[in-house]
Amino acid sequence: MILTPDILKERAFQTVVKEYLTTVNGYLEGSNQDYNRQYAFDETQLFLFLEETQEKSLSRLKEIYKGQYKQKILFRLDNELKRRGMVDVLRNGIKDYGVQLDLAYFKPPTTLNKELLELYSKNRLSVTEELIHKEGERIDLVIFLNGLPVLAFELKNEFTGQDVEDAKQQWMNDRSGKDTLFRFKQRVIACFAIDTNEAFMTTKLNGTKTFFLPFNKGYSGGKGNPPVTGKLKTHYVWEDVLTRENLLEILDKFVYLIVDEDEDDNGKIKIKETLIFPRYHQRDAVKKVLTHAKAFGSGQSYLIQHSAGSGKTNSISWLSHRLATLHNDENESVFEGVIVVTDRKVLDKQLQKAVYQLEHKAGMVAKIEEDSSQLAESLNKGTKIIITTIQKFPFILDKLGTLKNKNFAIIIDEAHSSTSGKNMAALTTSLTLEEAQKQDEEAEANQTDAEEKILDEITRVGKQPNISFFAFTATPKGSTLKMFGTVDDEGKPHPFHLYSMKQAIQEGFILDVLKNYVTYGTYYRVAKKIEDDPEFESAKATKAISRFVSLHPHNIEQKTEIIIEHYRKITSKKLNGQAKAMVVTASRLHAVRYKLAFDAYIKKKGYKDMKALVAFSGTVKDSGDEYTEPGMNKFPEKQLPKKFDSDEYQVLLVAEKYQTGFDQPKLHTMFVDKKLTGLKAVQTLSRLNRTHPDKEDTFILDFVNDPDDIRKSFEPYYEDTVLKGDVEPNELYSIQQEIDNYMILMDDEVDKFVEIIYKEKKTKRDTELSNNYIDSAVDRYKRLSDEEQRDFVSKAKKFNSVYMFVLQITPFKDVELHKLFVYLRYLLKKISIKGSPPVNLEDKIVLEYYSLKKKKGDTNITLGEDEEDYFVEINVSGGKGNEEPPTDPLTAILERLNSKNGTEFGEHEKLNIQQIIETAKEDQTLRTQAQNNSLDDFILGFRKRFMDYVVEGFEKNQGFFGKILEDDLFRDQLEGYMGEHVYELLKASGFDEVNKNQ
Repeated sequence: MILTPDILKERAFQTVVKEYLTTVNGYLEGSNQDYNRQYAFDETQLFLFLEETQEKSLSRLKEIYKGQYKQKILFRLDNELKRRGMVDVLRNGIKDYGVQLDLAYFKPPTTLNKELLELYSKNRLSVTEELIHKEGERIDLVIFLNGLPVLAFELKNEFTGQDVEDAKQQWMNDRSGKDTLFRFKQRVIACFAIDTNEAFMTTKLNGTKTFFLPFNKGYSGGKGNPPVTGKLKTHYVWEDVLTRENLLEILDKFVYLIVDEDEDDNGKIKIKETLIFPRYHQRDAVKKVLTHAKAFGSGQSYLIQHSAGSGKTNSISWLSHRLATLHNDENESVFEGVIVVTDRKVLDKQLQKAVYQLEHKAGMVAKIEEDSSQLAESLNKGTKIIITTIQKFPFILDKLGTLKNKNFAIIIDEAHSSTSGKNMAALTTSLTLEEAQKQDEEAEANQTDAEEKILDEITRVGKQPNISFFAFTATPKGSTLKMFGTVDDEGKPHPFHLYSMKQAIQEGFILDVLKNYVTYGTYYRVAKKIEDDPEFESAKATKAISRFVSLHPHNIEQKTEIIIEHYRKITSKKLNGQAKAMVVTASRLHAVRYKLAFDAYIKKKGYKDMKALVAFSGTVKDSGDEYTEPGMNKFPEKQLPKKFDSDEYQVLLVAEKYQTGFDQPKLHTMFVDKKLTGLKAVQTLSRLNRTHPDKEDTFILDFVNDPDDIRKSFEPYYEDTVLKGDVEPNELYSIQQEIDNYMILMDDEVDKFVEIIYKEKKTKRDTELSNNYIDSAVDRYKRLSDEEQRDFVSKAKKFNSVYMFVLQITPFKDVELHKLFVYLRYLLKKISIKGSPPVNLEDKIVLEYYSLKKKKGDTNITLGEDEEDYFVEINVSGGKGNEEPPTDPLTAILERLNSKNGTEFGEHEKLNIQQIIETAKEDQTLRTQAQNNSLDDFILGFRKRFMDYVVEGFEKNQGFFGKILEDDLFRDQLEGYMGEHVYELLKASGFDEVNKNQ
């Protein structure tokens, strides 16, 4: 069946997908008449499945429940789904009065068990189009397995003027995770947003906070999907992923729940649950490896080059489990055991939990912490997956070499210690900086990292026919590629599977650290240009810049001043004031001198909001004094990552430590004072690439390296590596003029729009007007030719890119440029995405540098009140610049309501809320529900009582309670906020009573 755009002109996209599923993939077609809204089941398909596969069990329950057996089974199934979740119920079924009911049958690993294969063939996959899951709300497509909902789809066809972004917005704004069909874990496992070009999915609907994962194949090393003759770009979703065999495999062997426990500063444990559904590249890698290993057996090598942000931990978990149970066409095990070599504790714990969920067997996974005899003991016990460290790798390899009659799979996790530098000898004599640098460079060059140790061991024993290697890495060295890579027709090795850095960046899983990379020469010239150029008559660069007499400062004290002042005026304003910086130094002696210089400068300036930590190995002697990392930081070495994460410390000074494997999402800025080349350059600069909810960009100021060298270092892993050369700030005015020539922007609209953006309190009328000021420009934009539209967008994006880059170096005053920047950011959102939702007035980046204030009737952009005029006032929330967030939960509830609804309720309404909460706290039914149920289940009970409270309070405050009664959205918000607060209060009171009685 060939799908072409011509077909889409004649019928709906969703019908095309549905018909492929029913006519080619063998799905049954469901209907709304069969759908039970109370439980969100296709009741007809459920009982047809049970009757066909488990007639005896069903007969037993009919005897017990008589004519009510269907209702009783539905009730029991609903309770088990609430308690255990959809995935566990599908895999392990339920018990009702001692009767086992299976809800799905998955493919057995061999073809020997004919009965299981027969049951597997009787699974009923069905798809319902335009499912009415509640009054007035339809879902494009919902897929059911034996009557249980597993996947839901919102599909958009670009011919109607909507795309995948509209589908995402529909999920976020028009669908609720509170509805039975979409309750997290309990019903639909994944919700998809798809158009004819791209696909995305999420496993949890959470309003505007819903996080969508891309589900695309990738194209030309980046995001998206390749064109396929005669097919839509997203055809692989319904033609491949949603075949009966593949979907059942995903539900059986891929989907699982991660439960993380996190302790806050008060010692309270918070549990976070994440339902994992494989991204396209993860499933693709595992499937292709398994297919090859099944066909060719042991003795093979595979290099899986997956960038940071690819989810390697999950991919390794899936692959290790699947290799452990892999059988060939003769029903023989391909591998007797799987050895996972890693130094990551997070992988160790997650692997054990994941395999248990996927296999539901204890003893499948063991950790080897001693010697090869422990390995032999585990293998003899039938342990299929063994986790060991890189240090134990030589013993493991020697032991497996003696077991020639057994085949093994060895998975090698990318090994980068987050501290390293362990083997560097102490600097016991006083050296010059140049001597120390040379000595440390030589020591570093002679160090053998974990990757090299593994390669050396494999080379020592030689490749064995009974051992296959599966190496995961984001940045393979040439030697790694040669050892594990797949050789092409020209004899060149390449990865067996690739998820590139470029794709990870474009899909938003890591940040592009080269986007704002600048050498000190460029940094100096741009800052000096802004200060000296009459074009920037209203601009003020930092006074610190004007004191720099050299384009290449060598003095550590001078560089310390540059770094600290840059951090304070730029970096410290990032990530809502949480941003961190790293200084990469040339040697351990450099690190010691930097620490001393930092402490001295901070003390001299009287800065109370900045402290630095240092990281280096061993002991350093300088001018008769000896220094160690713990001694200078005044706490043990192992505490450094947690201390650096706290608000107490802002900058980390490193010497050959924390340059690899260090995962700190708050790290925003890096100052490089060390020669970096090749893989070391990539690994070091990539410390900045981790994402954070408030992180929009990164910044690198390099004192010593050449941009061409950095570019060459990244090219093997990055694809399309681009570094900025010299930036001409005056170019902003040229681009501004070119943008004005299109006559799309009107000064009056720009001024009024920006004034609304910076208002401390926004009303609903403000939201309407701000959209109107943008929509007018959109209308004028639509009158341009296609070529003119492309050119305008290109110039607008270029203006904002250059403006942001210049601001990374030195914030300057130019009100008109900043207004244009703010306006263009919102305008581009509306014209680059067809049918996009209303503009989000809480976009943080536009408020990151400047705060607009009215003074004497004029709108000005100010840089704060600092005497040297280079500190920028932050105003992210729209409130007062230095205002602390409210600690009172009731105040927080009111502020959230006011912010979202443009209302101005205050202290009187706060008293009304307090009265409701006091009444709810005395409600014994609610107390019992809170102490015995999850929050989601408690909210159901609270919702019933909430309306009683509202009706009772109406006479006291008709404005507030009237708003609740009339506005469904407002009511749902308040209900949710208050329900969560009451739940926590009642839960806590329950613990207090228990403790009192003990």
